Amino acid sequence: MIVKKVGEILIEQELITQEQLQQALELQKNIPDQTIGQLLCKLGFIRESDLRFVLDQKNKRPELVDILMRDGLLDQPKIRHAREIGKQHNIPLEKALIKLRYIDEEQLAQAVATQYDLPYVTINCRDLDVVLSQYISVVYAQKHRIAPISKIGNTLTLAMSAPLRQIDIRELEDSIRLRIIAVIATESDIRVAHQQLYNVANAGTTTSASDEVNLDILPDSIVDLLSKTSLGDEPDIEEETKKVTEKDSVIVKLVNKIIYDAYVKKASDIHIEPYPGKKDVVVRTRIDGQCSIYQKIPYKYKFAIPSRLKIMADLDIAERRKPQDGKIEFKKFGPLDIELRVATMPTVGGLEDIVIRVLSSGEPIGFKDLGLSDRNMHVFEEALKSPHGLVLVVGPTGSGKTTTLHSALATINQPTRKIWTAEDPVEITQPGLRQVQVNARIGFTFATALRSFLRLDPDVIMVGEMRDEETAGIAIEASLTGHLVFSTLHTNSAPETVTRLLEMGLDPYGFSDSLLCVLAQRLARRLCPDCKESYQPTEPEIGEYIDEYGQEDFTLSGIKREGLTLYRAVGCERCGHSGYRGRLGIHEVLDCTSQLKSLIKRRAHTDSIYEQAVTDGMTSLKQDGIIKVLQGLTDIHEVRRVCIK
Repeated sequence: MIVKKVGEILIEQELITQEQLQQALELQKNIPDQTIGQLLCKLGFIRESDLRFVLDQKNKRPELVDILMRDGLLDQPKIRHAREIGKQHNIPLEKALIKLRYIDEEQLAQAVATQYDLPYVTINCRDLDVVLSQYISVVYAQKHRIAPISKIGNTLTLAMSAPLRQIDIRELEDSIRLRIIAVIATESDIRVAHQQLYNVANAGTTTSASDEVNLDILPDSIVDLLSKTSLGDEPDIEEETKKVTEKDSVIVKLVNKIIYDAYVKKASDIHIEPYPGKKDVVVRTRIDGQCSIYQKIPYKYKFAIPSRLKIMADLDIAERRKPQDGKIEFKKFGPLDIELRVATMPTVGGLEDIVIRVLSSGEPIGFKDLGLSDRNMHVFEEALKSPHGLVLVVGPTGSGKTTTLHSALATINQPTRKIWTAEDPVEITQPGLRQVQVNARIGFTFATALRSFLRLDPDVIMVGEMRDEETAGIAIEASLTGHLVFSTLHTNSAPETVTRLLEMGLDPYGFSDSLLCVLAQRLARRLCPDCKESYQPTEPEIGEYIDEYGQEDFTLSGIKREGLTLYRAVGCERCGHSGYRGRLGIHEVLDCTSQLKSLIKRRAHTDSIYEQAVTDGMTSLKQDGIIKVLQGLTDIHEVRRVCIK
């Protein structure tokens, strides 16, 4: 739209004079980001509602894509691609542009503001007065995606994601007996404003024809879904992608059913594995640490399922050559309020594997429920009471390190202590903790976060992982300067952790002075309490257990070999006939005593550190596991599976 034409139209309608237009043009030289219409309103020469009415009547508004192209945000190839995606998935062009990440929500809102000659605002929800909610009902605000954000005198400022019709504004003005000034804001800002003003959860998430489908009713079985379609020839990538829609379809229900079943069965991960040729897509789930095949799906869905998941995670569905990662808020698509982490990996044949991580409930488990033995609990609790120092929790991926750390933090999480955490990702949240998520792609690493924390006057710091010497070095410095620091490391045992950090190049004197304790852990499957079967072990079996525990250590443990009762897995409906339900922790806790500190300063070998730790009372992972076998919590097969000798 040419600026002069706006002025000419308004002069023709006798709404402004030539002199007033000239003043606005002069002012625009100093404020080039404001349109003539906005400046005329700002100067008081014309009302916003009159300006919008005239422009709408004369059909002189520019197209949204023209504004975005003029601002250098779009070009013709991107617009063509977005139109094609919009048609395939039956969504407006604007939503397609955002899904393809050609523009963001703020850029779209600014373009809408320019299109309608309205101001664009960023809503500061903390400054919103809940009294404003009396002028606009929550139902009307959610339906029209508007929010009252300020009132001065008899004028109410109303933020909108898209302008209301002039007739609607006039009816609203008559209803509330106030003059309305319209401004444009992002939909996200308006949703947050609804939560602040009306104290409602998930405000503004009602679906429309162009929004995500929320399936409240899931099919009884995947077999029912798959039976609705017949197999054809080898699918074409583009043809299969076009079948993925955000409306009611077999693909949408299929993906929702997979996620729903995984959640119900308490799976931690879902693996989507397509194969080249006419081979079925294998879907596996990891339950209690073990993968098993959940379903085999006909090969015709091998492109459609990954594409659907990428749409849900706001990933680029056209990119199949490199890995991507994102997250899904499943409440937008299905009947569960859970968060999913999605990672894609290109595989042979132009295919993609998808791994979905089902995040935990977000609440820390009780410290007493960690399953620590009396000695291990005492050492760990003493470390938590220390005003400064370093506490490490170690083990392989998926061994429950973060859960243990959050349970420990919950015991010291008090208003008198400032606690910062840096995690990747933030899975468990607690009121009182200040939590941040690192993002290595933008340079916000654990080391960067840790440095920043030290400028924020913390008492306690948790670093998700000490991946390198820089992070470890800063953590030790922080622990020596009056902070209690928690972190994790990927090592096999507590004694190995000490030598691993020394091999990283850490100063042994600073490290030994800062270290309080190291807790190594594994997760073993727990015997199903409803179907486990008791039995009396034979003498050779008891002898085998004692050999694995260690003859001398078993004698010192005080456990009597006579009258032992063990349990074995059977299987029932409650545990899915596996004989196991849930998991329990197996631990070893190295207490950094003065003797151990001396060994660290001398850079002693792992064997020497292990011997000293045992002398100080440490039981190994295997020994702790065998004790839990004798307590009837698990069986020896699980302990052998997760523990090294």
